[in-house]
Amino acid sequence: MLKRLMSCLCTAVVVLAVVPALSFAEETDESVYYIGSAVNAGLDTGYSESEEFSRDDWHFGWELGRFSITGYTSMTEDGQGRPAFLKTAGDEIKLSFKLNQDIDALNGSENLSINADADGYNQHFGIDRTDFGRGTLIIRQTNYQNATSEPQVYTDYLEGIEVGADTEVVLLEEGNYEVQLDYEVRNDPRRVGPLSLVPEYANYKIDFYFEVRNGSCMVFPFDLATRSELTNEAYAPNGFYLDLAKSRYLDINVKKEMLAEGANGLVEDTRFNKPAKDGDEYTEEGIYTITASNPSTGQETIKKIYVGDNPVLKCYAVTGLPVETINAHLAEGDTIDSDGALVTPEPVAPTTPGTIGTESGRSPLGPIATITVVVLVFLAVALLRRQRRRHALIEGVKQLDTAPQDPKLLNDNEGSGR
Repeated sequence: MLKRLMSCLCTAVVVLAVVPALSFAEETDESVYYIGSAVNAGLDTGYSESEEFSRDDWHFGWELGRFSITGYTSMTEDGQGRPAFLKTAGDEIKLSFKLNQDIDALNGSENLSINADADGYNQHFGIDRTDFGRGTLIIRQTNYQNATSEPQVYTDYLEGIEVGADTEVVLLEEGNYEVQLDYEVRNDPRRVGPLSLVPEYANYKIDFYFEVRNGSCMVFPFDLATRSELTNEAYAPNGFYLDLAKSRYLDINVKKEMLAEGANGLVEDTRFNKPAKDGDEYTEEGIYTITASNPSTGQETIKKIYVGDNPVLKCYAVTGLPVETINAHLAEGDTIDSDGALVTPEPVAPTTPGTIGTESGRSPLGPIATITVVVLVFLAVALLRRQRRRHALIEGVKQLDTAPQDPKLLNDNEGSGR
């Protein structure tokens, strides 16, 4: 029984240790940037002042809520140190607000509450006196053409927000954003039952500025005739146009070069080098170098496109060889085929007297010569064997002439002769 109890306790300890870690991992998996802080905006100044809280300020030591930005890929800063959020394909950047206080009892005090500002106005955004209600949220965007839109005004904003919940404010596209939450706080330090004697008021705001940019650094050239995308060093005989895929803040530059007659053949000659924009078309013959740079990331992309029907230009596009190298090949007798590739002619084999050329490049006398050699070798071997036999026969006769004769054999020969 004790072992089971210890086992259960160990399991519970492990679960308690792992679950918070997993929850923390889930919470921190998404990129989150908290932005903005409250300041004292004076009283009836159109929320134009920005004073840090003193120790005597009613707002000292607590915050009404927090704005956050999520859904971005990475973050950087602009030239003035303000945040710039970079988005890539599929990103949805959101601005949200989380209310931390009960607006009827701020910082846990029944004397502090969000007041309904019935005669509020905003100096910065040019919003005339109107009923701001219990907090007014103002958002204004400036686009890539530096055109500032009319501010979006959400009056009585805090009234309908649940305490502790992240409330989505808006989805953000590329642009510059100004955000300001204006609210008026009422202080009732002199209460007599339900009656408040001479309440006091103060205006506060949370304001901030940020940018949203495309994090990519891509420019897409398309063929004018086929409407298909062109890759780097592609050949477009009919010309091309640029598509920036709605990346509004890229710096695009196009340099055009032509092939001109030089001392050693055709050489590159720069005709223009100037900025470009989305949708620009290029149809004149030449070598176009497109440079896209992203000021927010410092990245740069370079593409080359070739327009026209000059064979040297086409070879330059297809092979990537310098014009000087192509000219040298052409001077040596190479040619350029219809696909733009260099073609080197095959060398012709030299012919010698007495040699008859065939399709295979070999002489028909070869087999005859081989047979002749075999026959001669055979005859030489036969003659050598014949000489050896004759020499052996002569040697045998000499041995018989010099050998001693047997008398008995002689008598027998004489007897037989009789």
